[in-house]
Amino acid sequence: MPRLRLLLALLVLALPVTVWTEATSDPAWLAQLRPDADRLLRAATADDAAWRRLAALTDTFGHRLTGSENLQRAAQWTIATMKADGLENVRTEPVMVPRWVRGEESAEIVDPPRHTLAVLGLGGTAATPPEGIEADVLTVTSFDDLRARQAEARGRIVLFDVAYTNYSDTVPYRTGGARTAALYGAVAVLVRSIGPIGLRTAHTGSVNYAPGDQRPIPALAIAAEDAGRITRLTQAGRKVRVRLVTSGVTGPDVESANIVAEIRGRERPEEIVLIGAHFDSWDVGTGASDDASGCIATWEALRLMKALGIRPRRTVRLVFWENEEHGLRGAQAYAERYRSEASKHVFALEADSGVFAPAGLGFTGTPAARDVMVKVGSLLSPLSLPEITQGGGGPDIGPIAMAGNLPTMAYLGDPTRLFLIHHTAADTIERITPAEMAKAAAAIAVVTYAVAEMPERLPK
Repeated sequence: MPRLRLLLALLVLALPVTVWTEATSDPAWLAQLRPDADRLLRAATADDAAWRRLAALTDTFGHRLTGSENLQRAAQWTIATMKADGLENVRTEPVMVPRWVRGEESAEIVDPPRHTLAVLGLGGTAATPPEGIEADVLTVTSFDDLRARQAEARGRIVLFDVAYTNYSDTVPYRTGGARTAALYGAVAVLVRSIGPIGLRTAHTGSVNYAPGDQRPIPALAIAAEDAGRITRLTQAGRKVRVRLVTSGVTGPDVESANIVAEIRGRERPEEIVLIGAHFDSWDVGTGASDDASGCIATWEALRLMKALGIRPRRTVRLVFWENEEHGLRGAQAYAERYRSEASKHVFALEADSGVFAPAGLGFTGTPAARDVMVKVGSLLSPLSLPEITQGGGGPDIGPIAMAGNLPTMAYLGDPTRLFLIHHTAADTIERITPAEMAKAAAAIAVVTYAVAEMPERLPK
């Protein structure tokens, strides 16, 4: 028996050994991409260059509210730095944008005992009279609740105390709460901040008023803790009276611009692989996660290709869109400018969901296109990202994607971490690690290169 085991062991050792790797299973077109994809991965993750550039943008220029001087100065630096990187066709493309200035704002409970509330005016909010508005608060938990109690709303400040579940389900109270409450005669609106409970942080964002004759009423976001206190008092039968002041001003539209840079394709320059993020932010914090991180991560894709001497078949076009936060004027202007060339766009990727770990990639396209992108995802195995999920796109690439019927992708950071600081004063670079920035830059660079270099364009 021992001799039999020895003979079997020697037989096994004599058999040829095959080491199975991802590379050996690659289709030919993917195998051709792997060497440069590996170079991009190594370069992106070799240092903290992406994080340091994010710091340079956010520390030096701060917030980038649409149409602001901060945004203009940041744009000038970005254009100069892109040119220094050696990117091609660096340019601005004019966009007329709304100009809103926040002004002074405050809110306090005046009865029962005085208590200063943590609030932020919603973007574009109507102003109060200079002396402010003082009224009793009506707390509601939904639009249906408000409709059922509409007779109580007249002359009162309506508080939408709606617990955060996810962004898409709760953001309608921010965008449409003032419009709905005004129908029933409310004098102002407070909206529980759209995000998980933080550290008494208020989350701003845009408010949409009805066109026509409806009078706009002031609208502010209120920290979840303060909303909860008011609700508990009113449920206990106590009257809560609040005084609030807003002085935001909306002026005439002003000229701003999208920022564009490219690496021209070596064989099919007319075919466009589009990537980008929005350059504007709200005027609290520094807009580091929303969306300076997306800008820098997509910018890195072109910078790394240029630094490594990689020029793919198709043109890679980087766009930093203006006015995503309250108007999408940049996205609309881009789609209008390139409408006749929409069919020449091959693919569009947007990075507007943060870079927080654990992150991944989402894709929207035909089954044939998805099969290709799942194979491309194998190039990212060193990053330990999950398999590419269904559903990827974004508001800025949406108009051109619709015009050209494009497959779209998004880099998706952890939403629980993103929405904790989303549109708040806490949105600063301290929340983002160098490793998170490097991983985002690496993933976007490889995916972008692969789509721009593959022999046949991605199926539509």
